[in-house]
Amino acid sequence: MSNSSRTKRMIALNKNRRDKGAALNMVSLMDIFTILVFFLLVTSSESEALPPVKAIHLPTSTTEIQPKKTLIIMVSEKDIRINGHYIIDTNTATNNNKAIIPELALALIKYAKKQPEKKKRYNITVMGDKEIPYKLLKKIMLTSAGTKFSNISLAVVRKQAEKS
Repeated sequence: MSNSSRTKRMIALNKNRRDKGAALNMVSLMDIFTILVFFLLVTSSESEALPPVKAIHLPTSTTEIQPKKTLIIMVSEKDIRINGHYIIDTNTATNNNKAIIPELALALIKYAKKQPEKKKRYNITVMGDKEIPYKLLKKIMLTSAGTKFSNISLAVVRKQAEKS
């Protein structure tokens, strides 16, 4: 039986299709991966988080400004630490009659001397428990300002702004 011209054409088309197989367009796939890697690099470098400390319960705030990486003074109910290193317990620091905390001042001066850039003022972040007395916070801030750490930031937990 002879095939019609239409049947011959359909057989030829099917024969050509079977030979090609499935193909992926790798150019668009590479573009997607490049964009994904770029996005991950940008977002991971922007997020600057303070070290999590279970002993400190930070106050909340609606600030939009992200903290800069600085020296961190952690003040819990038990002790005062600089970047995790013990300096003095909070009872001793609160009960001394001086306006500053000498042990903290010595530690800050040592840190400033280790810095490669000698500046007039250094940045510092005070990460204090929300229950610490104001008297202690004031002493810490006065001590910091007296030892070239006068750019003081207070660490807070960011909460969502209330909608009106």
